[in-house]
Amino acid sequence: MAEGRQKSETKTDDGRDSNREEETSKDTSPKTPVKERGHMLYSFLTGQYMPIPEKDWLGRCRKVTEFEKLNRVGEGTYGIVYRARDMKTNEIVALKMMRMEREKDGIPISGLREINILLNLHHENIVTSTEVVVGKSLDSIFLVMSYCEQDLASLLDNMPNPFTEAQVKCIMIQVLKGLKFLHEHYIVHRDLKVSNLLMTDKGCVKIADFGLARKYGVPLKPMTPRVVTLWYRAPELLLGAKSQTTAIDMWAAGCILGELLAHKPLLPGRTEIHQIELIVEMFGTPTENIWPGFSKLPALEHFSLKKQPYNNLRHTFTWLSEGGIRLLNFLFMFDPKKRATAADCLDSSYFKEQPYPCQAEMMPSFPQHRNKRKSTGEPEQERSRNKSSGSALDFGGTYNAQKKKRSL
Repeated sequence: MAEGRQKSETKTDDGRDSNREEETSKDTSPKTPVKERGHMLYSFLTGQYMPIPEKDWLGRCRKVTEFEKLNRVGEGTYGIVYRARDMKTNEIVALKMMRMEREKDGIPISGLREINILLNLHHENIVTSTEVVVGKSLDSIFLVMSYCEQDLASLLDNMPNPFTEAQVKCIMIQVLKGLKFLHEHYIVHRDLKVSNLLMTDKGCVKIADFGLARKYGVPLKPMTPRVVTLWYRAPELLLGAKSQTTAIDMWAAGCILGELLAHKPLLPGRTEIHQIELIVEMFGTPTENIWPGFSKLPALEHFSLKKQPYNNLRHTFTWLSEGGIRLLNFLFMFDPKKRATAADCLDSSYFKEQPYPCQAEMMPSFPQHRNKRKSTGEPEQERSRNKSSGSALDFGGTYNAQKKKRSL
């Protein structure tokens, strides 16, 4: 034993371990020169590089060069959207390029969530995504979606006459059907607003932009509270609630319904504090009686709400029927557990009374404002409307700047 151990520890004349030198002297490098490897994979079974057929270089993804970009439709925090033509099928599609400038560890989690959600959701009132295409570099990734000719943000700013109440009902029924489908599949959108609602020339409304969408389960896990564009943000988010439910989408749906009916933003807050003040002025001050647990919300440790005991929805919509006021109040319940669900809203008497909702096919058609190429000499006001200032991608251009100008 001693002799064997001594043999294994023998040294060479220069002090190096002979066994270790013998092991390291073995040539384990692949025979294929590095410069000739190109698109190759290393096999752990054979210890050799093997070539990848050119048709498999991008996996099942097509190249973005197979699409002809026609014009840019919108830009936001999470990507840029182009109108493009699929040169194989001659179909007009929307190409959403994911923003990767600041990413060092691959695709951002928001992009992965959006890809996963959209590729697995199929509903007539949710934008359809068919595939992912790639460019030459790893940071050039595009999501191919069905193209919609309009978005509600652009329409509200450019249409000569506002939507009629029958048309508003038609739009909201489709939005609620899309939300019902999402919520039944345990997905909360978290950024519902008019600029994320698209419309085809056949009057079909589709919910778009799932960059902030999340799947949820039971029990609920904490999520980032700073979601949903400010004017559509539910009070529980503004006051720092840790859990998020589908109720935040329903509050945003109420804001959209109110905006379409009033022909202007319903709660255009400048800051989070101002947004809370507008909510209190419109709906009154919440209490423990109507919202159990309200007084324990984190934000209330730093400030208190003014006392305002009245609900002013009726004074804001003096012409609206009792069914419409009842639906708005149901959507604007302070307690998320008591707030209307999408299914509740679809059963509302408001959609069953005159004026009856028009059919989607009877919705008016409009010029495609998003596809007009602006000249360099356009007025400053028009140029500012094309800038992005939202928290997520706005398919039809950012609506925040547009709405501020309308509300002045």
